[in-house]
Amino acid sequence: MPSLPGTLGEMNKKKTKRGGRVTPSSRSTRPAAAAVATRPAPGRTSIGRGLPSIVQYTVRAGTVSPRRQVPPSIIRPPYADSGEPPPSKNRPVQSPDVVERMRHAGAVAAEVLMLVGSEVAPGVTTDHLDRVGHQATVERGAYPSPLNYRQYPKSLCTSVNEVICHGIPDSRELVDGDIVNVDVTVYLDGVHGDTNATFLVGDVDAESRRLVRETRAAMYQGIDAVKPGNHVYDIGRAIQNHAERNRLGVVREFIGHGISDEFHGGLQILHYYDRRADTLLVPGMTFTIEPMITLGSPALHLWDDGWTAVTNDASRCAQFEHTMVVTDDGVEILTVTADGSCAADQVLAQLDA
Repeated sequence: MPSLPGTLGEMNKKKTKRGGRVTPSSRSTRPAAAAVATRPAPGRTSIGRGLPSIVQYTVRAGTVSPRRQVPPSIIRPPYADSGEPPPSKNRPVQSPDVVERMRHAGAVAAEVLMLVGSEVAPGVTTDHLDRVGHQATVERGAYPSPLNYRQYPKSLCTSVNEVICHGIPDSRELVDGDIVNVDVTVYLDGVHGDTNATFLVGDVDAESRRLVRETRAAMYQGIDAVKPGNHVYDIGRAIQNHAERNRLGVVREFIGHGISDEFHGGLQILHYYDRRADTLLVPGMTFTIEPMITLGSPALHLWDDGWTAVTNDASRCAQFEHTMVVTDDGVEILTVTADGSCAADQVLAQLDA
């Protein structure tokens, strides 16, 4: 689950005091009164400064079901009741014990995501995907990390077509030709494991399949740049170079993040090159890489729910994510099952079929 805009905004405010923004915003330049977009139905237009004059959206809001319950025996993260996480400890390097617990949590997250991915099909609602993911998580003794994180109402995120991230599962049925990102995070043994993948729904057009394939490849290009002595900007450079070689856009407002006992730690992983993102990578650092890549412009706006981010031009977006740890000689992906499988490979099989 990518870092929220508020987190990035705080970093930008700090950097601005030292002479510049970390993230040149790709949000529209509409007036404040129009800064939050409504959820347009398919076929309707959205008109406003910073948006194309006619936008054909494919996703509309459905009905959100009540919050799902977690058995009282399951250990909860600190924000589970209040909805507000405590201040970050900003501890990017983890102990061997924490990393070992993250391997377990990551494996469970990988299992849950693959299980939810196997349910993706035309006619299935995103609320059904949330129900499957929630049940699979609690059956494994874990808490679904998104649930009530900053008052988020569901147990995972489902982002369809032009939705970039943080889509809230609801009664909308998936349609043949859609693409849907499913983002799963679990809290187990006091730590989080965070992973996501974009799945094909039925018969998907060639350009959307290309988008999904190259987004997956961009994530792995970023992961390949992780090793001691490199910097955070090396990750962003690798991802941006791959996307731009393939004539694709990179979303800048949402980023990867540190993760351990905190869902979103202080470490921020940009998916594009910025020389100021010069944090040195050292063994024991744990974080996510989760690029959001668009077929068209990466400029975005939020729905009035305060969560759902969509492209201004209604172009499709795909995303993949792994949690990882920097090792003495490279990187270890933590969000894989005991046999090394993951949803990104599940999707590759879809693409190659």
